[in-house]
Amino acid sequence: MNQAKASIAVIGLGYVGLPLASLFLQYGHTVYGIDVDASKIAKLRNLQSYLSDFTSKEIRAMFAGGRFHVSDSFSDISKADAVILCVPTPLDRNFEPDLTYVQGAMKNALPYLRKGQLVVLESSTYPGTTEEELLPMIESTGLVVGQTVFLAYSPERIDPGPDQKELHLIPKVLGGVTEKCTKTAKAVYESIFDHVVVVSSPRVAEFTKLLENCQRLINISFMNELAVLCEKMNINLWEAIEAASTKPYGFTPYYPGPGIGGHCIPVDPLYLQWKAKQYGKNSKFIELAHHVNESMPDYVVQKVSQHLSANKPLAECKVFALGVTYKKDVNDLRESSALPIIQKLMEAGVTVNFHDPYINRIEIGGRSLNGVSLTKRIIQQHDCVLILTDHSSISYETLASFSHLVFDTRNATKNIEARKNIIVI
Repeated sequence: MNQAKASIAVIGLGYVGLPLASLFLQYGHTVYGIDVDASKIAKLRNLQSYLSDFTSKEIRAMFAGGRFHVSDSFSDISKADAVILCVPTPLDRNFEPDLTYVQGAMKNALPYLRKGQLVVLESSTYPGTTEEELLPMIESTGLVVGQTVFLAYSPERIDPGPDQKELHLIPKVLGGVTEKCTKTAKAVYESIFDHVVVVSSPRVAEFTKLLENCQRLINISFMNELAVLCEKMNINLWEAIEAASTKPYGFTPYYPGPGIGGHCIPVDPLYLQWKAKQYGKNSKFIELAHHVNESMPDYVVQKVSQHLSANKPLAECKVFALGVTYKKDVNDLRESSALPIIQKLMEAGVTVNFHDPYINRIEIGGRSLNGVSLTKRIIQQHDCVLILTDHSSISYETLASFSHLVFDTRNATKNIEARKNIIVI
């Protein structure tokens, strides 16, 4: 394999796969982009982006060199030197790992694998997935991992949003099944990343990603727990965090919110928890952090309902939900705490409308809810505004001046001086 001019098949063209494909193209590789979602392929062929932080201009640049080929068929894998899986790894209804997408992608790829290829899994998953799931599937074709085909794991580290670090600057962790697997994967990734961090095995690489997100889940959940306590103690936790952050060592700021969302932070730790139970172990920290995170939507609904019901029945109340994505400045709804909050308010009889500059429609309890415009007239028709996502494009001072009451779960109103109608949850 000539890594300098390798052909790369990227399976899964979402928040991870599409930027990765773009990076390979920027460094002169030929890329075969594969996604089973035909609507994504159609948009790409029409030079349209479907990601909030990836522009149509960038899509046009990907096709400009004639080295980017997209399809919902897996047959192009036979043309590739390296096959990289960037597919979702969600949880099932029991909060256990769901490897359906990984297994399905690998199964579809098997007929087109050939000698000399490199296969890399980038999807976040529990330690052992690469060797326990992918390796047997690959070797069922007659190929031998480490001899005629090469297998490695390298966790994605993309942070979606306009402020994300340039992808090639983010150190790339990888671990191969054998030394030759590691060497082959390292050569491919070194052609596009400034720094490749080699670890001793796929299991270590898989664990590394879970470690990163377990730390964030536990620390943010701790802040959420403190937020509930501080409300009882009449202490502004945000102010305390800001003050504690002035310490030049030993303190890292984390911030509370309405519940942690996104595909990684609330999901990955439960992959580790599931795997730990196979070894007769249980992480109390992960368990408690998950419990706290899951309880935050109820806490937000309780606080809003408590204030509104003091003046009139909830069935007569109208709430304007501002922001429904899991984090600011993206169009990603995965695991967004805004959705259960809105659903719980509606189940309590409250009329809820929403506005999000990145989302036009959401599904709540089996029904569609269309977004509304952010205007003075519409805001004043509601009893309160509930800030669930702090998108940068919103003028919160103007919003507060129009509102009867503002509930702020993100401290988006911190710079507003007139605060009589603002309640930070």
